[in-house]
Amino acid sequence: MYIHKTFSISVQQNLLQANIELINEPVNKKLQAIEPAYEKIPPGILRRMGKSIRMGVGAALPLMSETDPVNGIIMGSANAGMEECVKFLNQIVQYEEGQLTPGNFVQSTGNVIAGQLGLITRNKGYNVTHVHAGLAFENAVLDAIMQLNTNPSNSYLLGGVDEISSFHYNIEALAGTYKKEEVSNKVLYEAGSPGYLVGEGAAMFVVSAEANNFIAKLTAIATIHSTDIELVQAQLKMFLQKNLEAGTAIDLFLSGENGDNRTLPFYTACETLLADDTAIVRYKHMTGDFPTASALGLWYACEFLQQQVPQHMFKKKTSKTSYRNILLYNNFKGLQHSFILVSKAW
Repeated sequence: MYIHKTFSISVQQNLLQANIELINEPVNKKLQAIEPAYEKIPPGILRRMGKSIRMGVGAALPLMSETDPVNGIIMGSANAGMEECVKFLNQIVQYEEGQLTPGNFVQSTGNVIAGQLGLITRNKGYNVTHVHAGLAFENAVLDAIMQLNTNPSNSYLLGGVDEISSFHYNIEALAGTYKKEEVSNKVLYEAGSPGYLVGEGAAMFVVSAEANNFIAKLTAIATIHSTDIELVQAQLKMFLQKNLEAGTAIDLFLSGENGDNRTLPFYTACETLLADDTAIVRYKHMTGDFPTASALGLWYACEFLQQQVPQHMFKKKTSKTSYRNILLYNNFKGLQHSFILVSKAW
């Protein structure tokens, strides 16, 4: 599968900010997305949209031109419309199941981002949203690959979106998912404590089976549910043996490490399989972590195949200054794991 165009909305106005002192820091332990003006969204529609919908639609529309339309829309989102869903449920109680405004209900369903995009762009093709928690985006990727295997002349919009819902944040905070102490993302990996900094954002891609004018090739993807470190390590070893050509090694390992000392052993174990000259890069101090953060990880991979990596993102730097293949490993809550192999235009 080939990636032709990308777009993202995230915590940072510049996700490739070279100076770590200039990156946006958490407010009240949350890394909240910096939203653009959304000039491509009609104002009458924009004012009714929740944040995740604005981000998803706003990140997708710049990639969807009338002259080069896509044949379908495939989204991954664990909590799309969660805030609107809670508002609607509260209205049911407040108005005692009486007359309710439909706006929050319409905006509360998981498929609302893909649905709104279909309506705005009049795209009547394949339209699906995957909601598999920490593997929502990965399942969207797998779906896109299967669609392209069946329809090789088609192109699709592929994306991952999630927002920080107040309701969901409070539940996860009580469960111990997030950092209890105030931690700057500038020193996130030195915290050595349980929990991570929550973030939000959207990343969109136009993908096809055609190699013309592509910026990156998604060579392989694999997912696994497990809390067994040795099993995850063994699966990665098999993944590399199956998908890397003989005599080649990973140039850059894009780690989903998020500052949570409970999931760090998974990353450490996987790093032992890498060659000595494989660079290791981390990105979640820039984005925060959330179920579909791997979509932003893929966005980063596409960028790093074309340009330099900011120095503060390196965990391990090597003599290489350009990269031909990148391995993404993401781990959500120590249970859901994904490996994505991305290669450069030759």
